[in-house]
Amino acid sequence: MSPIEPPNGVPVATEAIAEQLNLGCFCISLDRMELEEALDRAVRIEGYAQRLSASHPTLFSNVPVFVPSATLGKMMLIVDAVEGAAQLPAYRAATLSHAPPSAQLDFGPIGAFMGYDFHLAPDGPKLIEVNTNAGGAFLNAFLAGAQHACCPEAEFQARPPTESEFAEHVARMFTAEWQLQRGAGKPALVAIVDDLPEQQHLYPEFQLAKEMLEAQGIPAVIVDPAEMTFDGQKLAVNGRTIDLVYNRLVDFSLEEPRHAALQAAYLQGAVVLTPSPYVHALFADKRNLALLSDDARLEEWGLSTARRAVLRSGLPRTVVVTEVNSEDLWRERRNLFFKPARGHGSKAAYRGDKLTRRVWDEIVSGVYVAQAFAAPSARNASVAGESIVLKTDIRLYTYAGELLLAAARLYQGQTTNMRTAGGGFSPVLEVTGPESCLDQACGQVPQPTPSGSSI
Repeated sequence: MSPIEPPNGVPVATEAIAEQLNLGCFCISLDRMELEEALDRAVRIEGYAQRLSASHPTLFSNVPVFVPSATLGKMMLIVDAVEGAAQLPAYRAATLSHAPPSAQLDFGPIGAFMGYDFHLAPDGPKLIEVNTNAGGAFLNAFLAGAQHACCPEAEFQARPPTESEFAEHVARMFTAEWQLQRGAGKPALVAIVDDLPEQQHLYPEFQLAKEMLEAQGIPAVIVDPAEMTFDGQKLAVNGRTIDLVYNRLVDFSLEEPRHAALQAAYLQGAVVLTPSPYVHALFADKRNLALLSDDARLEEWGLSTARRAVLRSGLPRTVVVTEVNSEDLWRERRNLFFKPARGHGSKAAYRGDKLTRRVWDEIVSGVYVAQAFAAPSARNASVAGESIVLKTDIRLYTYAGELLLAAARLYQGQTTNMRTAGGGFSPVLEVTGPESCLDQACGQVPQPTPSGSSI
């Protein structure tokens, strides 16, 4: 998806329809039997979907999230503005000034599976953070294909890519990352890497990624970095040379002792690593949000007028917490959200109106940013026949500024948690016109799907 021309505002009719669909439409719901069959076919592991259902009962929501086409266009404009800013020499110098030594090297790769997370506010989408190891894309590719519409009018939404289309995009992305560093060809072995991968909540996604890559002719293994060895020339596992690492670690700078072999190979350019410490420093350190919401500095650095206007409207004002501004921020805390600069997965992030003085002291003594609070939008769902209201985050998975997949996360509580009954990953269905099935099936409580499982 190429950068989109600025829309002249979201059409009122389409925006209103999307809101009505999210609050009252249950006529498109998850066909769990179809999802299970697709997952089993893809992974080729007996009982995979059944075990996933038992171990991850709140991984997938029954309902999709409806987003106007123009809103998705605005979100991609924000992505374009962020990635445009990241090309500016002064911006790069500012982000790297507080980055660790391992993040100072640029070997060429631009980062597989960038993740841009949004809340949908009444005045347009708001970018709340950027992630460089965004999880869930492989799972969401299958989820999007297992949605069932119970009335023909519901088919007006634009469909996400099919699993096969997504697999082709993924193979091209990893090949492109390889070629940015190596010049030609493709990797002979990709390692999907995380600490104790079988114990990770999204380990099922690693299994999907492995099979999807291999189906595209790219051999892959799932590896704990502690199992790797580096002899000064080659990074290896069990005697096999690793060409490219798909990095899912949250040790973004590879500083932990168990990651020593991977760090050494990376620093010597002996392995292609994506996403890398350099890309994380450039995009995902949350102090960058303060740079991106500083319009005067962006103008000084040379960001275009159009891109600065996009960031002013689409990025909540963010500042780094310091001793100097701490008292002002404490007074304003009810309208702020506080995040650790190098945090991940909503860990140690706090709504300002929930803060105690003890936690506040920890924030001030740490490295945090304060972001103007942008409330998430709502999606109604049903659990055991009772209606519930879920909060909605929208994540755009991108590569090189192009959209790979849009997905939502539905939850209750302060932050996304993937533990909410009725919540979990949800496909984004694009509302492209005024037609809808609101007068027919929408508003009905969704019925249990034939499989009776709880994936």
